[in-house]
Amino acid sequence: MKKSLGYWSVLASAVTSLIIVVVFYILGMQKVSGSPGIYTTVDVYGGAVYVFILSMIISASVLPGIIEKRMKK
Repeated sequence: MKKSLGYWSVLASAVTSLIIVVVFYILGMQKVSGSPGIYTTVDVYGGAVYVFILSMIISASVLPGIIEKRMKK
């Protein structure tokens, strides 16, 4: 059970982080196209990397507990 718990935790963390990064990217690119003088695409790319790292840290600490509760049922 511990081996599969680790697999599902990593998978869930990666998927959650990718979804958050895609939402950030879409919203960031809308901001760039709306006011091109303030933000650039490099700002959005850097922010996407930052958001990915933060979301991986947070989801890797929260999701294993949730998955473990679900797998026990």
